[in-house]
Amino acid sequence: MKPDTMMIDEVKYVRADSVRIEFVNFTGEETVASRMIGKNVIVRSRNEGINAGTVVVADQSGVELKDCRRIYYHRPLDKKLSWYEGVAVSGLNATSKVSGTVSSKVIIEDYSMTEVSDDAFESIMGLTPNVQG
Repeated sequence: MKPDTMMIDEVKYVRADSVRIEFVNFTGEETVASRMIGKNVIVRSRNEGINAGTVVVADQSGVELKDCRRIYYHRPLDKKLSWYEGVAVSGLNATSKVSGTVSSKVIIEDYSMTEVSDDAFESIMGLTPNVQG
């Protein structure tokens, strides 16, 4: 999913595939985490595991994702790649397991973010969710 409009300093973005127009205003001091606002990412944290979504807010205390889902089991689409970084580059293969999509999730703990390619994000969000068994 590619943004239709993007600004960096006062982050404003409109997703082309979105029915609604959303604005995210950045009013704080720029940080490494805040530079990821508006980007599609994979977030890895100790308690929340691996999640994929679009960053709404990010700072040293946590990250808020929108239109996101948890990745329970992952295999990169490209078999020559590995780990979730491989997923960020190529997407998920059919044996991967993901949750349904939720509109918003806040992760309040130490985390890392990896930017996801547009094709990989479409793969992650397009995979059929798995039911718990």
